[in-house]
Amino acid sequence: MVEKSLGINMKISIKKISFFIFGLSFSVSTNCQTTIIDKQILSPEDFIAIVKAYHPVIKQADINIRKASAEITIARGGFDPSFYLGSEQKTFDGKNYYQYTNPELKIPTWYGIEVKAGLEDNGGQFLNSETSLGQTSYIGIAVPLAKNLVMDKRRAVLQQSKIFKSLSEAERLNIVNDLIFDAYAGYWNWVKEYQVYNVVTNAVLVNEERFNLVKIGFRQGDRPAIDTIEALAQLQTFQFLQSESALKLQNSALELSNFLWQQNNTYYQLTSSVVPAAKWNEQAIDALPVAVVDEVLYLAKLTHPKLRMFNFKLDILEVERKLKFQSLLPLVNIKTNLLNKGYNVFKNGSANFYENNYKFGVDIGMPLRLSEGRGGYRLAKLKIQETNYAQLLQQQSIENKIRFYYNEIIGLRQQIKIYENTYRNFQALFRGEDIRFKAGESSLFLLNSRENKVLEALQKLVELKTKFYKSEAALLWAAGQLGL
Repeated sequence: MVEKSLGINMKISIKKISFFIFGLSFSVSTNCQTTIIDKQILSPEDFIAIVKAYHPVIKQADINIRKASAEITIARGGFDPSFYLGSEQKTFDGKNYYQYTNPELKIPTWYGIEVKAGLEDNGGQFLNSETSLGQTSYIGIAVPLAKNLVMDKRRAVLQQSKIFKSLSEAERLNIVNDLIFDAYAGYWNWVKEYQVYNVVTNAVLVNEERFNLVKIGFRQGDRPAIDTIEALAQLQTFQFLQSESALKLQNSALELSNFLWQQNNTYYQLTSSVVPAAKWNEQAIDALPVAVVDEVLYLAKLTHPKLRMFNFKLDILEVERKLKFQSLLPLVNIKTNLLNKGYNVFKNGSANFYENNYKFGVDIGMPLRLSEGRGGYRLAKLKIQETNYAQLLQQQSIENKIRFYYNEIIGLRQQIKIYENTYRNFQALFRGEDIRFKAGESSLFLLNSRENKVLEALQKLVELKTKFYKSEAALLWAAGQLGL
């Protein structure tokens, strides 16, 4: 059943969906749509395809994925090479105090090492004593040896942004999974109310005819007057049920319309010209394949979007834990530049660099108590532990839901089979009572009682069948498969 339900015809073309939406009020005849007396058939497959193609909630979920992609681009900006130009000069009272022109290129790398290269052109009578006069060039690196070597904020943000994108995709599947389940529930409720309305309407037509025949019989002296009152009371009961059923059908159509949107983002109101497919009522429920519950549980464990969301959240928290751990390490940064006169830093060979043309520095620092680092690292580990517990609870909840709906499907199959036999028995009793009534051997009261039982059995059978199909969708929803 899982494979069967997962095979919903999502290859339906946009052209077909658009044609269906815009032509709901017309009678069409194509190789994939059936029409009966200006009534267009809305099958569950076509309905779900429309929901997946046009519903705003799904489009919002798609936007969240694009937003996550934009966040990745922003995070990658931390590794973009950057160019700086510092230029400053001072002239006063006819004297050239100083003139600095310092272009510099910085290239950050993944492992925290930063490469930089630059040129200097400095002059003037009052230069800073540390500043080299004339044209010079340099190339250098800055390397963290402890803190920020394995992980730093730039790398953490980029890694988390990539995980957030995967998390957004899982969230989209979860949103679609919930939406499609609600859509199925609305569809089968609409089917039930439509079928019940037809059953009651047919009963009204039968009883109108019977009432007319009883009146004729009364006028001809074949029936007592009380039979006309009995027939009228039965007719009025069914007319009331028809009115009540018509209201429920209208409201169920309104609920179903919440899921019907058109290609131009406009809402569509379902009309009475659209009717559900009848195939569901013609299938033998006990002949339909039933999923193996262990296979459904295994599939849910691997692919359920809620469980995948927890995995991604744990990955994000693990990156945070690694980043917080860096706060426990001392800051040890080495900086070195190779220098040379002129604008070619490699002009005189590498020997001079290590003899006298270099600049070297070390930064060392560490908080004495590490309060912030210890607290942040402990908090990161507690968040991971908390999320693990939440994941276990979610996994158990999913498993229980799958078993619940699986048991419901098995139970409904048995109930439907029993009630189909019950309905046939009530029909046989009614037909026999009808023959006796026409032969003058039974009363209208007994005939009406038999008819009421037939109607009640048929309504119950409709409810059981539609509930069965809803439970099929619920099983896939519990396993997280409707959004795929």
